[in-house]
Amino acid sequence: MASRNIVGLEMADIKSNDGNDHYTSGLDIPVATRSRRSTLANSNPNNNSSSSNSNTWSHHSGDSSTWVGGGSAVSEEWPNSALPERHSFLESVPGSGPATPIDIDSRPTSPCFYQGNGSSQSHHSLAPLMKPHHTSKSTSGLSSEYTFTEDSIAHLHKRDDVEIFKGWRRKVSRFMPFLMFGNTFLYFAYLGLRIACVIMAQNSQNTIYAGAWAFLAVEILVAIPSQMHNFLLMCGLKKRQRPKLRLRGEDGPTVDVFVTCCGEDDEIVLDTVRAACDQDYPRDRFRVIVLDDGKSAGLEAYINQLAGVYENVFYIARPKFPGVPHHFKAGNLNYGLEQVDLMGPGEFMAALDADMIPERDWLRALLPHLLIDPKMALACPPQLFYNTPVSDPLAQSLNFFVHVIEPIKDALGVAWCTGSGYIFRREALTEIGNFPTGSLAEDVATSTMVIGKGWKTSYIHEPLQFGTVPEDFAGHLKQRTRWAVGTVQTATKLNFCLYGDSVRSMTVAQRLLGALYAMLGIFTVLLTLSMFVVPIVLAWGKPLVAFSTVTQLRWLIWGASASVACNRLCEVAMSSPSGYHTSQRDSRSQFWMSPYLALSIMRAFILPRWLGGNVVAFKPTGSLGSALNERDAQNRKSMPRRLFTILFNYMAIFHFVFVYFTLAAVAVTSYKVFFAPDTSLRGIFIGLTIHVFWPPMTFLFLVSSLWTPIAYAIDPPVMPEREALLQRDQKTGIAHPTEASKRIAFSGQEVWFEFLYTVSTNRKARSHHAGPTNLGAHQAGRFGHLYQACSRIPGDRTARIPSSVTRRNFQARLSSIWTIGSCLSCAKSEPMPPAANYCEHYSHCSYIHDTAIASAVGYVQVTDLSRVKTSPDV
Repeated sequence: MASRNIVGLEMADIKSNDGNDHYTSGLDIPVATRSRRSTLANSNPNNNSSSSNSNTWSHHSGDSSTWVGGGSAVSEEWPNSALPERHSFLESVPGSGPATPIDIDSRPTSPCFYQGNGSSQSHHSLAPLMKPHHTSKSTSGLSSEYTFTEDSIAHLHKRDDVEIFKGWRRKVSRFMPFLMFGNTFLYFAYLGLRIACVIMAQNSQNTIYAGAWAFLAVEILVAIPSQMHNFLLMCGLKKRQRPKLRLRGEDGPTVDVFVTCCGEDDEIVLDTVRAACDQDYPRDRFRVIVLDDGKSAGLEAYINQLAGVYENVFYIARPKFPGVPHHFKAGNLNYGLEQVDLMGPGEFMAALDADMIPERDWLRALLPHLLIDPKMALACPPQLFYNTPVSDPLAQSLNFFVHVIEPIKDALGVAWCTGSGYIFRREALTEIGNFPTGSLAEDVATSTMVIGKGWKTSYIHEPLQFGTVPEDFAGHLKQRTRWAVGTVQTATKLNFCLYGDSVRSMTVAQRLLGALYAMLGIFTVLLTLSMFVVPIVLAWGKPLVAFSTVTQLRWLIWGASASVACNRLCEVAMSSPSGYHTSQRDSRSQFWMSPYLALSIMRAFILPRWLGGNVVAFKPTGSLGSALNERDAQNRKSMPRRLFTILFNYMAIFHFVFVYFTLAAVAVTSYKVFFAPDTSLRGIFIGLTIHVFWPPMTFLFLVSSLWTPIAYAIDPPVMPEREALLQRDQKTGIAHPTEASKRIAFSGQEVWFEFLYTVSTNRKARSHHAGPTNLGAHQAGRFGHLYQACSRIPGDRTARIPSSVTRRNFQARLSSIWTIGSCLSCAKSEPMPPAANYCEHYSHCSYIHDTAIASAVGYVQVTDLSRVKTSPDV
């Protein structure tokens, strides 16, 4: 074990061995025993710069050394060839604004020491970095003196999202709240009609329609997420007014920028650190501190080399001890805050995820929002990505959330910290005791607590950072399940934001929205359970809807048509900021991710340990041996291996079984209806509608959604190397995403999904045309036959329908009394007149059935049904 100097104490490094892949257990060391990593090498990884740059630099001790990459004698060289573009078939998605222009020639390519600086990065602690109230421009200390004036801020536009959200998209979005009101009203009106029809049918037949109730329950559970979002989108009536601002001048408030990492590739972390150091901001007014929970020796060496170019960059790795909680990312950030507190903190702190590359004007864009309002605790930009695969099959882009949901929450004063790129006011953090521990979603917990203390938060809707999405299926599952568990953890600790000291200063809207998102996470458990009911109800063969008269059926079809039509309009309006296909992918993702989220939440909060409880996030079963590399066309595993891994190790077998049994149930029930004897074409159509294809054909949307993991395993998207998505400065090594990589490309797969969705939602219109003349599920096509048969019953002229009674009158009378009954012979339940005792499919009693119908409508009096039954003429 290597010893090191920690504020005058000799201690031994002890590495954690708990096996977690992120922020494994460790100890929150007391402040007095903490220090930064001591040894700071003096080597330059970028010695391929122009000849004007010397390779030998003067240090405070007078020593000189040659800069080398990673502590070796081999220099790091960037390829000189042009980087290839991403792909050609692109559809631009709002939210990927242009990068800040980079003036390469204006940046230093050699170590830049400000006049008066008597120190370099070879220090044993951060102490020389901080000198409170130091007024010089030395980078050895951050001055706390900054005078804010209105002239210091430039107002570029009255809307911060002017680059993202403009033109017809903004015009369409104006109708979104009104459409949501209409959609919600129509849905609940239709829901009430469905319930009333079932109750009336039960009262008339004195029976319980279990199939109709079960199907209704599934529809309600499936619709809950969309209705919750409707409630949130209705709040869009409150206009959001957040201007686009920039901080002017060569002075500014002091900022500590933390880059948190834990086991990521060194190249990814270094790209983030270089971009953070290269901010268009006074160099002596901010410092970049790498908080490495992975204790990477290679990363430490690279950061120490980079310190020769940017003397405001530092590396810290906290000690962690086995078996002692260290509180994940929140503990890492708190450790960094405590370290800079020892020497004097900056007025603000900012944080970047290891893979999030900030734009050059990141600090200048966010700080004005904190300076103009002293009660503003947080300014946070959206998380955007530059490696989203073609068609985004797993809905990894978050575009719907960052471009639709977050701006509305910001208008209501509930802007969340989205985890990266944010800037916090240290005063607000100190008031809540820094980042709260005990939650995987420390960002949500922190922003919620500062709101509860009466501070304000802001969402800056500008493209100011670009990161990477998980590159494989496993990484995506771990990320999303960790978010879900963390959100519920935060909600339970804060009493769902409804009461308690932590949320005392919240408004009613802030409390409701806080509870809403927590309930959405818990709701995934109910949604997953309801999915099991779908194939059971379809295979049951019972009518999915119940009604006692054709008038009720007509109103049901009208109600369904109006509800779906309005819902489609709402989808177009609410997806206008993020893109239509992105919004549809996000909707499908809610359903296929539900089993994974539900399992993780149940393990974390419900199941005991002996049943697999207390697992932080989703963990695959079995041993994978090696990564699938499914997005690497050259190194990916074979399709059988991918299928086996995703089906069994990642438990997508649930999705496969659901799809298989649902489609089998549809086929069996359709066969029973289609091949039933004595059924006309119209009867078949109506029978299929109420037994299988009742609009909006929920099963079809669920099947297409839950097929996503299997389709991904069969045909995963191909992505180029990360370097091909970046535009790198060969002199400094600083990289920013290319314009093409910021956009999402779409393929023909979207056409197929849209076809399925259109077919399922447009079926209402087709059913509507057949609905007004429906007499029942199987009897609709028999009207003409019944009229003719009952008009010529032999042997009893009183049993014949008078010639003055037209076919139209007969139909109207029949429609008004039609109910649902059970055949005495085969016990089949279906629509029939009250006087009928046998169903039309039972050949031995069909004559009695026909005559009973004539008697029921009141036009005839049949006294001897046995003569009618044996008559060969009927």
